Amino acid sequence: MSQPTPLHHPALHESGRLHANGAALYVDDIPPPKGMLVGQVIPSPVARGRIVSIDAAEAAQVPGVYAVLFARDVPGHNQVGPSFPDEPLLAEGEVHCVGQIVGLVVAEDLAACRAAAAKVRVKYEELPALLTVEQADAAGSYIGTPHFMQRGDPDVALAIAALRFNGVVETPGQDHFYLETHCALAIPGEDGTFTVHSSTQHPSEVQAKVAEVLHMPRSRVVVLSPRMGGGFGGKETQGNHYAALAALGALKTRRAVKVWLDRDEDMTQTGKRHPFRMTYEAGFSSDGMITALKARLLANGGWAADLTIPILDRSLFHADNAYFLPHVRLEGRAVRTNLPSNTAFRGFGGPQGMVLIEEIFNRAAERLGLDPAELRRRNYYGDAPRNVTQYHQEVKDNRLARIHQELMASSNYVARRAAIEKFNERSPHVKRGIGMQPVKFGISFTMSMLNQAGALVLIYSDGSVQLNHGGTEMGQGLHTKMLVVAAHELGLPPERIRVMTTATDKVPNTSATAASSGADLNGQAVRNACAVLRDRLRPVAARLLGLSVEDAHRVVFLDGHASVPGGTERVPWEKVTERAYVEQVSLSATGYYRTPDIKYDRAQGRGKPFHYFAYGAAVVEVELNGLTGEHRMLRADILHDVGDSLTPTIDRGQVEGAFVQGVGWLTCEEVIFDAKGRVLTHGPSTYKIPAVGEAPEDFHVALLDRAPQDGVIHGSKAVGEPPFMLGIAVVTALRHAVGAFGQVGREVELALPASPEALLRAVERARSAVAHGKARAG
Repeated sequence: MSQPTPLHHPALHESGRLHANGAALYVDDIPPPKGMLVGQVIPSPVARGRIVSIDAAEAAQVPGVYAVLFARDVPGHNQVGPSFPDEPLLAEGEVHCVGQIVGLVVAEDLAACRAAAAKVRVKYEELPALLTVEQADAAGSYIGTPHFMQRGDPDVALAIAALRFNGVVETPGQDHFYLETHCALAIPGEDGTFTVHSSTQHPSEVQAKVAEVLHMPRSRVVVLSPRMGGGFGGKETQGNHYAALAALGALKTRRAVKVWLDRDEDMTQTGKRHPFRMTYEAGFSSDGMITALKARLLANGGWAADLTIPILDRSLFHADNAYFLPHVRLEGRAVRTNLPSNTAFRGFGGPQGMVLIEEIFNRAAERLGLDPAELRRRNYYGDAPRNVTQYHQEVKDNRLARIHQELMASSNYVARRAAIEKFNERSPHVKRGIGMQPVKFGISFTMSMLNQAGALVLIYSDGSVQLNHGGTEMGQGLHTKMLVVAAHELGLPPERIRVMTTATDKVPNTSATAASSGADLNGQAVRNACAVLRDRLRPVAARLLGLSVEDAHRVVFLDGHASVPGGTERVPWEKVTERAYVEQVSLSATGYYRTPDIKYDRAQGRGKPFHYFAYGAAVVEVELNGLTGEHRMLRADILHDVGDSLTPTIDRGQVEGAFVQGVGWLTCEEVIFDAKGRVLTHGPSTYKIPAVGEAPEDFHVALLDRAPQDGVIHGSKAVGEPPFMLGIAVVTALRHAVGAFGQVGREVELALPASPEALLRAVERARSAVAHGKARAG
């Protein structure tokens, strides 16, 4: 017997089988249109310079070359920046980073493109470049305006604090390293129209930028986003460039044009997670309660604004993480450097802000001799007045205390920490550590207008259904969840419904699939569209069931049939839809949703930027080799709040993947630039993402039960980003292990990412402190 509804039940990923057998189609798998050409970008070789001259005459003569394009060839607006008009599609006058796109070669194949690109002569006058946050800050090279948040009087609170200290925290960049690199295919149509297939999280923005570059209304451009092979934020805005380049090439040649980046090109040209440099001063009471915090957060935006300002904002929103800050002043600024423009990445600034407060809490625990987990517990948000954030939003439905209690018990934290201390006493070269990390993460786009979504549902007379919504699928399972929502609302088995490729001619004016809001927004829109259709079909079904029109409201659709509760008659769904067609009842409907009550005043630093908060916690145990700096994760226990999960298997996969990706950011992934602004880590041989060996040997993941959320789609919560920050637990665990090589009660100095080199240096510092202490005592 089939289950009555797939909602809240485990399910396979809707494309899982296609992924496994290789039948899933991505942009690069679309059969080439007849006469298709390919595009190859010409990147800047210098970090900053003035373009003195360009000579493409020799390149244009290479056999197979159809066009060599530069800024002068753009018929419309030569801009693709999502926030500020500071990001030309093709460089004009100056270049601002290594890899900035100067030109595009369009040819029959990549070999011809590369041969021609090598013959393009661009003369540059190199100019001084800013490559670090410190250099940009000193030079006053900023993006946008500063953002301040304040509560209470942190100066007075610091002056009377029992424990007072200051410091600097630097968080690293991170490459998205999606399996599918950027790709776009532009196909010219009749009467000057264009169809663009783009690997993008934001089809509507790609549509807008292509239309602006080509100097035409958006209605003449249709953008389709088939599944992506990963996105993680890296395809939220930066797909604009390659789609617009492909469209420009198609306009100039009247042929289909594909622009695809290989791994080396993708890692060289595209932006990363924003590195931050954060300075702070913090105060604590003698019993471990934080009393004051002053901090300045600087985000390295790279050469163009991209989404740097809202990312900076979210870092300030999450600089409290799970803790009530009674006296706090935060300042955020974004600096402009001559590096590739950094962009969205899972967490969107939240991870950087959380690392700041967690570093402070780790240092306080080490100084006070307290278990860091207990110090964190004491400082959680709680009852009024300890339930208001530094931006003056009330923390409702707080599940921190419950999650903490349940995870500490299920992970056997106290006993394991004691066992680790005994192990470390008898093990001179290998030490273990354990860390606990809570997370409170706000859900919504912080730009209020983006909190909207649409859907289009089509029912055919044979009862089959097509589902269109504005979200994009990048492997995270959004299509699976939307399929489940539609199946539940229409009372159908999921196999009767087909989720269509996301397209701007089906659902217009969509927001990016980002901010962990894909299911929240699109799920509500899908539900609303299905509700319209269900209401239209009820009178039809009532007549087939022999009921009066007045009793139509009693009809329910379940398991592919229409019936009334307590009745014995059932009518197959397809009979209802066939009859509806005969009776001339419309079988298509749109749905729309916007999140209510979202507002924030950036100038005042106060408001309600989030619809709700998601919570979670992790306990991580590590083992560290003090001779090599290598470590392994022995065990991880996670308890995460996803509300009443739409599809538990999808959510569990998201929790596992986000956690491991967060661990990678803080341990093995390191983005390195040389003194000329050239990225040195531009492939898997030089940039290490987490593999099976970095995953915990013993991995326990549980979803918080009995935790439905009010005011969201079927009681569920967002899951894409919040578990990423659970990876911060590995830093606390590693600090515990490093500290075991030194003197009890001394602070640990550990740079991020905590690579083997960084860990070995930290161990040597801890040992040196012990040796220095013994020498002084002697």
